[in-house]
Amino acid sequence: MNISSLLVSSSLIIISLVFSRYQKLNLEKETIIGVVRAIVQLSIIGYILNFIFGLKNPIFTSLLLLFMILSASHNASNRAKGIKHVILVSFCAISSGTITTMLVLIASKAIKYEPYEIIPVGGMIISNAMVAIGLCYRQLTSNFKNRRAEIETKLALGADILPSSIDIIRDSIKTGMLPTIDSMKTLGIVSLPGTMTGLILAGTSPLQAIRFQIMVTFMLLSTTSIAAFVACYLSYRCFFNERKQLI
Repeated sequence: MNISSLLVSSSLIIISLVFSRYQKLNLEKETIIGVVRAIVQLSIIGYILNFIFGLKNPIFTSLLLLFMILSASHNASNRAKGIKHVILVSFCAISSGTITTMLVLIASKAIKYEPYEIIPVGGMIISNAMVAIGLCYRQLTSNFKNRRAEIETKLALGADILPSSIDIIRDSIKTGMLPTIDSMKTLGIVSLPGTMTGLILAGTSPLQAIRFQIMVTFMLLSTTSIAAFVACYLSYRCFFNERKQLI
C-alpha cells in the first residue's frame, strides 16, 4: 500500500463523521481526536520498531516488552477502583501470563527471540491479558457489592474469607476468559482472524497462516487464563479489612 492509497482510504472517516452529525451524536470531535492520535501513535511506534528491528538487541526488545506491560497494567487499573495496589497486581498478572506463554512458545521453537517475532506476539498477549483482567476487576467489584449479604452470612457462620469469596472469584475468572473462548468458537466461520489475514495479505500460504493462527489462539487462551487467575486471587483480599470483615 502506497501513501496515495492510504490517503484515499482515509475518506472512509467522513462516513463516520457524517453519520455522527446526522444522528446528532456529537462524536465528531472525539472521532477526529481518535484518528489523529491513532496516526501519531502508530507512526511513532513504527519508527521505534524499525529502530529496534535494526538493532536486533534482546535488551532493547525486553525493555519494550516491559514498557508494554507497564502501560497495560496502568490501563487495566482504571477499571479497578477500590482495589489496593492494583497496578502492582495487574503487573504481576500480565507478567505471569506473558512470561509463561512466551517461554513455552520459545522452548517449542514456535517463535524465536527476535524483535520481529517477539514484539508482535508479545503485543497480542499483553493486550488480551489486559482486557481479561479488566473484566475480572469489574466483575469482582460488582459481585462483592451485589452479594454482600451472602458473603457476610458465610463469614458469620465461621467461614474464612477465601471460602466465602470462592464463588465470586471463580465467576470473575470465568468472565475474564469467556471472550477468548467465545472468539475461538467462531474462528474461520464468522471472521478471519487478524493474524491469519495479515499473513495471507503478505503472501504467506493459507495453510501456513492457519497453523500460525492456531498457535496464536492457544497462546491467547493460556495468557488470559493465567492472568485472570493471578489477578483475582491477588485482589480479592482487598475487599476485606485486617479483621476479615467485608469492607
